[in-house]
Amino acid sequence: MAGEQYDPPSGPPPGWRQRHHDEYAPPPGPPPSHRHGGTFTPPPGPPPPHSHNETFAPPPCPPPTHHHDETFAPPSNPPPNKNQIPSDSNPPPYHDWTIIPDTALLPPPPTIHHEFSPTANASASSAEHARNWTQRNPLAAPATISLAAQTARQNQQYLVNRPREFTGHIYPNRTPGTYRIKAGERCDDCVLVMALPSYAARLDSPLETEVARTVYFEVRVERMGRAGEAGIAVGFVALPYPTWRLPGWERGSVGVHGDDGRRYLNDNAGGKDFTTPWRDGETVGVGMRFAVSEQPPEYGESRTRLKVEVFFTRSGAKVGGWNVHEERDRDDTSGDVQGLEGFHDLHAAIGVFGGSDFQIILNPVEWKYHPE
Repeated sequence: MAGEQYDPPSGPPPGWRQRHHDEYAPPPGPPPSHRHGGTFTPPPGPPPPHSHNETFAPPPCPPPTHHHDETFAPPSNPPPNKNQIPSDSNPPPYHDWTIIPDTALLPPPPTIHHEFSPTANASASSAEHARNWTQRNPLAAPATISLAAQTARQNQQYLVNRPREFTGHIYPNRTPGTYRIKAGERCDDCVLVMALPSYAARLDSPLETEVARTVYFEVRVERMGRAGEAGIAVGFVALPYPTWRLPGWERGSVGVHGDDGRRYLNDNAGGKDFTTPWRDGETVGVGMRFAVSEQPPEYGESRTRLKVEVFFTRSGAKVGGWNVHEERDRDDTSGDVQGLEGFHDLHAAIGVFGGSDFQIILNPVEWKYHPE
């Protein structure tokens, strides 16, 4: 077939028309971004929910929040959060500072403790000597009081132990349980202690008798002596007690001192403010009252605590007192009440230094004040 030519099929090749004339077939209509007339031509006919011959028909009633002929009627109660202001904006409650609160039920504040007496002070060596002495001589256990000693107490037959530091004279009066004392001008610090206890723990403790017990005595001041050079003190001590120390200076002792008017309880410093200095011619008295406490034992205590109060009188009238378990300032290292809680015997004691004259009155017949 050398002289014969190839006849192609009629029509263009299958892919030619698509490439030249029909390469891209757009959807009908112009592109969305192209408008020949400048306006959008919507589809023919109205929207399905819209009719040319009808208008929108609202609900038959007005909106719930809209009333043309009535005003808004709020609920009868305030909104739930009317009085609940957020905590971050809630101011502190108003305090009327003009009203003074009732502090009668609060315990009294601790009494100020002083480092020195304003009148006379014992030497530091004397205090150190006493501290070492008491460490070597612990408090004695309550004694068993014999029948003879009990009879002597009932008859006010108290004898005065004379310390070696005392210079002067001790004269018994006609009335049993009363003495006249004349201390010399050079009398050193010392304490006159009654031989029999005023409070015998085995006999007088309210834990044994179920009855409160009060012990008391008086001192009639005739001459106080020179201020700063002489003084008298009254109180109670548990034995053994250093004879060169006034009552209230060492452990197991309590006292009120006449030269500065301060009270002392196991306090070898300056005491606490209590009363005014004593005057010549007046009678002073000191007492202790023991009763079963209404409070339960403190944590760590193995026995019931007694309520022990100390009171002081002048010229037949009670002028003050305190509880031995009183509140103390945190920095106050004095005031250990061991020996004064009603579990040890306690003896009436009169402290003396310098020249002075006074009478000891342990017999209730001659007291100016009579405890209940």
